Amino acid sequence: MLDLRAFRTGADEARDRLARRDDPAVLEALDRALALDARRREVISEVEVLKARRNDVSREIGERKREGADAGDLIAGMQRVADQIRDLDADLQQVEDALGSELLSIPNVPDDRVPPGGEGDFEIVREWGAAPELACDARPHWEIGADLGILDLERGARIAGSGFPLLLGAGARLSRGLIDFMLDLHTQEHGYTEVAPPFLVNRDCLVGTGQLPKFEDDQYRTDPDDLFLIPTAEVPVTNLHRGEILDGRELPKAYVAYTPCFRREAGAAGRDTRGLLRVHQFDKVELVRFTRPEDSVDELERLTRHAETVLEKLNLPYRRILLPAGDLGFSNAITYDLEVWSAGVEKWLEVSSCSSYTDFQARRADIRYRPDGKGKPAHLHTLNGSAVALARTLVALLENNLQGDGSVLVPEALHDYVRQERLTIS
Repeated sequence: MLDLRAFRTGADEARDRLARRDDPAVLEALDRALALDARRREVISEVEVLKARRNDVSREIGERKREGADAGDLIAGMQRVADQIRDLDADLQQVEDALGSELLSIPNVPDDRVPPGGEGDFEIVREWGAAPELACDARPHWEIGADLGILDLERGARIAGSGFPLLLGAGARLSRGLIDFMLDLHTQEHGYTEVAPPFLVNRDCLVGTGQLPKFEDDQYRTDPDDLFLIPTAEVPVTNLHRGEILDGRELPKAYVAYTPCFRREAGAAGRDTRGLLRVHQFDKVELVRFTRPEDSVDELERLTRHAETVLEKLNLPYRRILLPAGDLGFSNAITYDLEVWSAGVEKWLEVSSCSSYTDFQARRADIRYRPDGKGKPAHLHTLNGSAVALARTLVALLENNLQGDGSVLVPEALHDYVRQERLTIS
């Protein structure tokens, strides 16, 4: 949620940065919010004047009664003032409800470092590794997985529909090994606290992180509980501290969680639907950090490096790209995407998005901190990143490590977790 004070005091600069998202509807919503905010402050001022007048009249009525004088005219006048205050309070409630609704519809302001442009206008920040030189013809993972007997898309679709893959045998073990490997890496080497959160959340949690109300059609919802299957562990983990005031001396706080993730992908029909490229259920290990605003830039670099370390240990060639303003997520102020090269589908696949939300989520979820453990609380900054999502990581592992006999080499970092060095056709 935006801090309207920034738009009141620096309207041009804040508006210019928000305009870089290249969505006229956003600026229209901002204009409506500013108008409602002005009306809200106007009504509050009117109410304060009337309440001051009521207090004065009340004192005067008391004096007349003590003197034995008639106060009927004052009492009637005070009743009219009370009626005006009641009407203005009702007006104020309507204005505040409308303002709250508008604010929930406005995305975060892009960071100064974010370049202009839309999808495809990203900047390549760094590249690591080289595309594999296979000793055989490259093949897509859905063929490799089927031949190895570890991926069964047909049966998955029979059970739940398209987009719900089924892993078998060594495929399931490889997935489980990847999860354990990443959790161990982030807890033992990167200092994260592991969390095993609920996989269902209430509506307030999704409002807090920015998925609602804008993206309700992308969520899986349960009736009659009005609970939602999580689209990412970011939602329950960020909401660990919803409504709390943290001790600034204990920041940053760093959490890691494995969860399955569920996304209807309502607006993505027909895009990359083969195999594991775009699915409705997938596993992910997620990093979430809570930090002081002044440390936010360094914390984003730290979090992104933690995600990159996963890919380096798996020997997956990747690139870090800085997303342009027109391609930012709704709540994101700045995002680095990590993309791995996958030989079979011959494309870069996003396996992680590492983002700073500045104080946007903290305002929506009311997460604050006291800088020195005391004093006036302020909103902190939240960051999160996938480290990493499994589906496309599995794609790259299968396609980049394919051998001439149809087997797939398992990266050394996973040998102890998967308990085999090669996936073979049985």
